[in-house]
Amino acid sequence: FACFDRNISTLAIDRGPRSYGPVSTMAGEEARGPTIEIPLRGEEEVIELDLDPLPDGAEVLSILKNERAPLNIWLTLAQHYYKQGKHEEFVRILEASRTDADVQYQGHEGDQMTALDTLAAYYVQLARQEKNKDAKKDHFTQATILYTLADKIIMYDQKHLLGRAYFCLLEGDKMDQAEAQFNFVYAQKSDCIPAILGKACISFNRRDYKTALALYKKALKERPRSCPAGVRMAMGLCFARLGHTKKSKLAFECARQLDPRNVAALVGLSILEFNSKEAESIKTGVQLLSRAYSIDASNPMVLNHLANHFFFKKDYTKVQHLAMHAFHNTENEYMQAESCYQLARSFHVQGDFDQAFQYYYQSAQFASPGFILPQFGLGQMYIGRKDPENAAACFEKVLKAQPHNYETVKILGSLYASSSNPHKKDLAKTYLRKVTDQFPDDVEAWIELAGVLEQCDIPASLQAYQTAVKILQNKVKVDIPPEIHNNIASCWFRLERYAESKQHYELALQRARQERKQDEAYYSAISVTTTYNMARLHEALHEHDKAESLYKNILREHPSYVDCYLRLGCMARNREQIFEASDWFQEALHINQDHPDAWTLIGNLHMVKQEWGPAQKKFERILKQPGTGHDSYALLALGNIWLQTLHHPIPDKEKEKRHQDRAFSLYKQVLRADPKNIFAANGIGAVLAQKGYTREARDITAQVREATADVPDVWLNLAHLYVEQNQYTSAIQMYENALVKFYNWHNTEVMLYLARAYSKAGKLEQCRHVLAKARHIAPHDHVLLFNIALVMQRYATSLLKEMKCGLKQVTRAVQELETAQKYFTHLSKHGDKTKFDLQHAHAEAKVCVDLLSQAQHHEARARKQDEEERAWRVKQEEERELLRRKHLEEEAEKARLRMEEAQHKEEQRQQFVERTKRLLEFSEEALPSKEQRKSGRKSKHSGEIYSGGEEESAPKKRAGKAAKSSDIVESSSSADEDATEGEVEAKKQARKRRAHTGDGGSAKKKRTSGKPRKPRQGKRTKKGKRIVSKANLSSSSESSEEGNAENLVIATGSGSERQNEEEVISTPSESDESKGQAPSAAEGSEDEQARSPARDSPDTGDDNE
Repeated sequence: FACFDRNISTLAIDRGPRSYGPVSTMAGEEARGPTIEIPLRGEEEVIELDLDPLPDGAEVLSILKNERAPLNIWLTLAQHYYKQGKHEEFVRILEASRTDADVQYQGHEGDQMTALDTLAAYYVQLARQEKNKDAKKDHFTQATILYTLADKIIMYDQKHLLGRAYFCLLEGDKMDQAEAQFNFVYAQKSDCIPAILGKACISFNRRDYKTALALYKKALKERPRSCPAGVRMAMGLCFARLGHTKKSKLAFECARQLDPRNVAALVGLSILEFNSKEAESIKTGVQLLSRAYSIDASNPMVLNHLANHFFFKKDYTKVQHLAMHAFHNTENEYMQAESCYQLARSFHVQGDFDQAFQYYYQSAQFASPGFILPQFGLGQMYIGRKDPENAAACFEKVLKAQPHNYETVKILGSLYASSSNPHKKDLAKTYLRKVTDQFPDDVEAWIELAGVLEQCDIPASLQAYQTAVKILQNKVKVDIPPEIHNNIASCWFRLERYAESKQHYELALQRARQERKQDEAYYSAISVTTTYNMARLHEALHEHDKAESLYKNILREHPSYVDCYLRLGCMARNREQIFEASDWFQEALHINQDHPDAWTLIGNLHMVKQEWGPAQKKFERILKQPGTGHDSYALLALGNIWLQTLHHPIPDKEKEKRHQDRAFSLYKQVLRADPKNIFAANGIGAVLAQKGYTREARDITAQVREATADVPDVWLNLAHLYVEQNQYTSAIQMYENALVKFYNWHNTEVMLYLARAYSKAGKLEQCRHVLAKARHIAPHDHVLLFNIALVMQRYATSLLKEMKCGLKQVTRAVQELETAQKYFTHLSKHGDKTKFDLQHAHAEAKVCVDLLSQAQHHEARARKQDEEERAWRVKQEEERELLRRKHLEEEAEKARLRMEEAQHKEEQRQQFVERTKRLLEFSEEALPSKEQRKSGRKSKHSGEIYSGGEEESAPKKRAGKAAKSSDIVESSSSADEDATEGEVEAKKQARKRRAHTGDGGSAKKKRTSGKPRKPRQGKRTKKGKRIVSKANLSSSSESSEEGNAENLVIATGSGSERQNEEEVISTPSESDESKGQAPSAAEGSEDEQARSPARDSPDTGDDNE
């Protein structure tokens, strides 16, 4: 609000024409200035005072008090004193008017409010100009009190609200209150210029530049001629923020034309010229700044821009002089922040880092949230002071304001890469990946990223190193440094790609020898490190002689290289040369008596030999050192020592509880320092299991296993807990998985755990099998032999106790007992006393002898039971054989009967075929003529056809049937075997004649009962009628039994309106003799069908059929 705060007091004081006291101008020969009349109290006379110039303030104040003048006269005189620059009289008159003025007149409330607002506006102006913070705060407090008193008189007066709104705006933290008051006034009077400008100022500060520009334009339209240059200046700022550079420049030019001495317009024009980055424009910008400096040499904005200009001219003396003057000539903290920044970077570039740090820090304190350059410089100073935490905090602020700043992201990635905090390591990966994505050719970023990824993602780290190598070879065109070759080789080594690792180690040594001429000391150290890594590679390849040779070569040149002593000791330890390993570790301690790794390895040697006391002392010594007071490995080792003591029975329960508490405390101490330490969590689970909290211990161990699947102890502990909870199946599965994953079935201790689980689950056979495999691995292990004997004894005992056990199993049990007795006897005499009690083996041998003495009874019982079972099996086998023979005989009888029946049917079939052939033979004379055949074919379309004997029975059928229509099934009988050939021919002739004469309409069936047939839709010819004739021929055996007579069954259609009936029709011989009728049509039906296959016509039945 620099464009408007200068007019705040004017807005509050100059309120336009008002009926204050009587002011007059006397006319005459000698013209006088304006005067004011003060009425005398109780009289009609007045005192006339000249307003230009005003008399002494004390005299006027005395007159006003004595005469008890109305308040409006006090206001008029105070205003004139203010205009003449007599501010003290102005304040005294207004302060006295609050108590001594006469307010007994109409409209005095408005004058009271005006007096309070005017005095408050004056205090606001003093506060704006005051540099002392305490004094400024006092002025604001007085203004607040006065505005609050005015609120109680007339709260919603527009001018009062405007003054209070500008006061809130100037305070800075009451912008919402100011906006509410401006909106209230603007709603009542939309052309109120102060309200419009106030709203525009608030919008600009809220970065709503479009709204601010629209309001400034509105103010300009309302008062185009009287609008001050500050409004044009504000419009130029809005245009600049919106990116309209040309319009911004025009607005600044217009403001400069309205006010040639407007310093803000000159500075704005100079900045626009500088931003064009052209030589002539920069020259013009400098000239504009020089003109502004000549107008106002104390303007901090001008001084700061000139200091910035001279910084790039490398005239650091002028930079410091101008920036210091700017700092002391303003109370605006943002301006002071700019001045301090100019001072800081001038000292920074000159190498005076202490002064630079001081001014960067001060600038960061004064700066606005958007001014982040001081934070960047301050972060650089913290890096120089070896303070990465504060440096990272500064750069995080820069990154928050500029999320895509490349330099900031890269610096933060580098800072976090060197941190030990896992979260910051993750941030380093994120930042460095962002840098490599934006600038894929930044080789430094790729190397930093590879270094970070070495701890968590070796393949990704290797890929990053390879990318850096490609950039160096293809784009930078330089040789690969030996450090990068060494790091790549280390990555290959950790991936167990030893050939590639060896290749890069050799390249690193070669490059170090080539670069040794440039820096002998540095590259010699690189060679030593690479040689040590090469020895580690030979050690991993089981080339122990080469590794030992390289270690000793390094020690000849560098006798204080402690790591070589430690590796030589570890190689001796792996060969189970404990004393030689101890000597190498002692050599390392001669070089450095407080070396934690040497003491740790010596402590581990004691733990391998189960020397818990000496081991405890070694780890406690590590914890007593200042630098390793919280060493996690030492704390874990001590916790494990106390935990190991719990694996042996402790008669004193208090002592056992103390050991548990000590182990638990040590594990908790490790977790406090490192919450993600899985070994400490695993130890806590083990202690809880020892205390009996099995469920809690299982939950903790399961969580540890979810976190990592590469620690075998976690798998074994979880399996132990399953055993304690009687979940033997889960325990067995866990033991077997651990054996497969970590030990390839070659760890006898874990196999003992598995056998124990099988034993508790009652699976003694599987238990014995596992122990047998373990003994193949360690044949001289007496503990395994004892357990095998114990399992054999228990397995044999279980077999002997079973009443249903057979002789074979009892014999096997006796053999198992004899073997177990031999094992126990051997162990009782030659067993290892340190691993188990020999008397226990002797007692178990006696148990085996007792069981063997009882085995005779079990063997006799089993032999008797076996004989009984054998006899019962023989009897069962004989019964099964009898049943099988009986079944075979029955099957043979059934097969014979089926064969005879088949032969009989075949004979009947042959007889039927012969009879059919004789029926079909007829002479050529008996054939019907051509005309008869034509009439016969026509007759089949004329109506229904009745077969032989059907004409006689047709009336009976019509009278007795209720069905609509039916199919006629004809059953022909076999001919008489003694019939002559002439009789057969006569039958055929009679059948043909009857078929020819039966085509008349008189042969149609008529319904005699039931409902009349419902006519069909559309036309229907006689061809639509159909009769299906089916003949059932009886066998020759049936006809022979009945003699020459044959039964023919005719079946009509079935249904709701049909009836089934059978008719017995005489044979042709009987018909000729008794009735003289022609033979039945059924006898010739086969011939008819052969000659006329389309004889059947559609059925005459109704729709339902």
